[in-house]
Amino acid sequence: MKIPFFDALSDSKSILIAGAGGGFDVASGIPIYLYLRKLGKPVVLANLSFTALPSTDSEEICPGTYRITQESRDIPYFPEKFILEWLSTRGENPDIYACSNKLGVIPLGHAYSVITQKYGIDTLILVDGGTDSLMFGDEVGVGTIVEDACSIIAAAKVPIAHRYLVATGFGVDYFHDLNHHACLENIATLTRDGAYLGAIALTQDMDEGRDYLELVEYLNQRLPGYMSIVANSIASAIRGEFGNFHVTPRTKGSELFINPFMGLFWFFQLRGVAARIAFASKIDTSETMHEVAQGFRLFRAMTTRRTPKNIPL
Repeated sequence: MKIPFFDALSDSKSILIAGAGGGFDVASGIPIYLYLRKLGKPVVLANLSFTALPSTDSEEICPGTYRITQESRDIPYFPEKFILEWLSTRGENPDIYACSNKLGVIPLGHAYSVITQKYGIDTLILVDGGTDSLMFGDEVGVGTIVEDACSIIAAAKVPIAHRYLVATGFGVDYFHDLNHHACLENIATLTRDGAYLGAIALTQDMDEGRDYLELVEYLNQRLPGYMSIVANSIASAIRGEFGNFHVTPRTKGSELFINPFMGLFWFFQLRGVAARIAFASKIDTSETMHEVAQGFRLFRAMTTRRTPKNIPL
């Protein structure tokens, strides 16, 4: 059996993998990066970043977007550089860019366009560590939807042939009160729309699964005070942990839902997801992330929430 997503990538000439929601999201794209590199595909990386980018002495290629290199200055929180360091131990030295999380839809879309034009990119893959990118906005619990929605709408504006969304870590947003019943309902809706392109489980028996576990451990060592909740939850699930299992002290006092679905990668046509974001018109012309957040709050104030179902997700 073939996964439609990988069939769709077979003719891609040059690919951009971009973290959608900030922080460590681009780390969730590394298994896909490594798989595509084995196929000989050229791949560029990018990430919506919470890093203090002006402090890294990196080259600013357009407003708010920086090219990260091994020579970028070390600062305490810098997952993009540390991912690049780890990849170099695998003989990989990709071009990687970090986009400020202060950018709204218009400048973020411009940044994606600059990168895609520079490398002749014909395929853009947004990656979300978590599933709040699959929230439409009218749900009771939406997780941290603002950054993901900004990236999705921005990427939908990029004039290239192929654009996709990958979500992994199902259940990790339990930490952020996401309504997972609504998430599954939304996946069903996207399936009816023809936007769902299949799913695959990342396991520790796969080369990419073993590499992901090693990457997460490396990032934990390099960022001991900022251990990723998402990446460590996914890694825990891949190792077979379940329930309220904690790795990082950052989750102390909260309840986690580590589960086998966390290792799944769900694939979608990005335009189908973008078309379902109910507050898209409120953020479409935003210049800053603050405006995106304002547009989302305005939409929520005017919208009746979808009734949650009484299931334990």
